[in-house]
Amino acid sequence: MVFHIKTTSPQIDNEHLERVHNYIGQLVNSTGCQTVRVGGTNDHIHIVCLLSRDVTVSNLVEETKRNSSRWIKTLSPKYRLFGWQSGYGVFSVSQSVVNKVIEYVSNQQEHHKRVSFHDEYLQFLKLHNIDFNEKYVLSD
Repeated sequence: MVFHIKTTSPQIDNEHLERVHNYIGQLVNSTGCQTVRVGGTNDHIHIVCLLSRDVTVSNLVEETKRNSSRWIKTLSPKYRLFGWQSGYGVFSVSQSVVNKVIEYVSNQQEHHKRVSFHDEYLQFLKLHNIDFNEKYVLSD
């Protein structure tokens, strides 16, 4: 699962990033799903998890984004206007590559020094043959 902050939102400071990732992992677990790894950078989050058979993807995303946004706002006055964009991406992962995906999510800071999130997200959508209008990708 991948989602991005609003264009008008303050980015998450590095000093808060690990706490945000841990909190998001707890939120995923509270839905009945199982967190495998949460990572990302100052402007987006990646979540690798096992989806519960009792939870829909849209419910998992809604609960995670809504509750994490509320919590992030309590970290500092800087975040009073914090928010996630309404869109998100969810991709299934084959068991044969799950370790590679976990490593990728764990190394987001380094990875995005080479490839922008925007360019990579478009590559994901194209690779998975997802129909999209670029005008609306990563827009509020």
